Amino acid sequence: MHTSTSHPSFGKISKTIKQTLLASTIGLLLVNPATAELGEPEKEDLKFGFIKLTDMAPLAVAYEKGFFEDEGLYVTLEAQANWKVLLDGVITGELDGAHMLAGQPLGATIGIGTQADIITAFSMDLNGNAITVSNEIWAQMKPHIEHVDGKPVHPISATALKPVVESYLDKGVPFNMGMVFPVSTHNYELRYWLAAGGIHPGYYAPHKSDNTGQIDADALLSVTPPPQMPSTMEAGTIFGYCVGEPWNQQAVFKGIGVPVITDYEIWKNNPEKVFGVSQSWADEYPITHIRVVKAMIRAAQWLDEQDNANRPEAVKILSQSQYVGADYDVIANSMTGTFEYEKGDKREVPDFNVFFRYNATYPYYSDAIWYLTQMRRWGQIEDAKPDSWYMDIAKKVYRPDIYALAAQELIAEGHVKAQDFPEFATESGFKPPQEGFLDKVTYDGSKPNDYLSQFEIGLKGDDKI
Repeated sequence: MHTSTSHPSFGKISKTIKQTLLASTIGLLLVNPATAELGEPEKEDLKFGFIKLTDMAPLAVAYEKGFFEDEGLYVTLEAQANWKVLLDGVITGELDGAHMLAGQPLGATIGIGTQADIITAFSMDLNGNAITVSNEIWAQMKPHIEHVDGKPVHPISATALKPVVESYLDKGVPFNMGMVFPVSTHNYELRYWLAAGGIHPGYYAPHKSDNTGQIDADALLSVTPPPQMPSTMEAGTIFGYCVGEPWNQQAVFKGIGVPVITDYEIWKNNPEKVFGVSQSWADEYPITHIRVVKAMIRAAQWLDEQDNANRPEAVKILSQSQYVGADYDVIANSMTGTFEYEKGDKREVPDFNVFFRYNATYPYYSDAIWYLTQMRRWGQIEDAKPDSWYMDIAKKVYRPDIYALAAQELIAEGHVKAQDFPEFATESGFKPPQEGFLDKVTYDGSKPNDYLSQFEIGLKGDDKI
């Protein structure tokens, strides 16, 4: 019987040649994207993961409106049980990419939990989260909240929650709250809000094998998957939580809780989810990656164009069981420019979900560095790091160069306008110092250690647990 053989180094040589050719193609695109030919995707059949949240919308829209197919991509979207399962799927290659918490690519790269090189070239949205408390806790908070014409004055500070937490601690009852993942925006936003109100959310100490995040805590934070938040609170396991939509509005509709503050009020136009892939996948399929980003930019633009005119259609898409699967009215309560706090207290919040305007899709280094500062503040990064370290990690994980290639292709094709994007030739990747925080602290991404030094609660300088 004849068996074929091949030289053992042939595969490696072929891979090297392939990478050289691809590098040349991308280099040409960088020089003159308008005249260079992007080429066909190296991989057409793709599977992307997501969690059932409204901010997975760019994936659903790119699929439903045919933007993936326009790029020669045939995509399967698959809901995942939780954020760990989703991340593991990207690491193992079971998923080609996924809707991710912004902290996940950063956390994985620096070894918080599973170590893996994950990158992002696309920011999926701004804002979109809120903090909700049970009816029982809300009733105890209300006497400490200013009211005008019978309605609470927003934003509501955690100083209104502090006496409630203290009363529980005095009775020996732990004050439990939920968040979705240790490196989630929700964890850091909940911690930020609590600490700004004088409630200690606790420290992590991975060097002591303590990853609970509850050292020295007044409020005990633990992980609960997003769709399970309302039922977990209703059961009394937690007294409140921070989560994305529609799971805050679900508490209002079920009559079991009250959202007290949105993340827009904690940090105006904060970055939320990203689209993440493994570094090895990006290396192997660079043209596919660019085409994926192109499709998602178009989806994000569609979601925000004409002052959110397409949002009702987007809500109809998201309400389908294969996507978010919540009732249309529950999703629409926040997705169409309003937000309901206490039942009947519906207010205009046009920027609660932002997908494209304000350069929402651009992966800013300063966004990455903010997440890293929070990892340091709460002990997930146990040792002091120089400012240069923060910059190096941000540049390794956040890839505006890939984003720029995708955007420039779309501009050349006439799908988008150049004025809707940063000036790529001069963009530094750093937003100007940001002042839209609840506690009036200014964040300058170029000075992470100076930023950390401003907080009374939290690690800074050479502090270590």
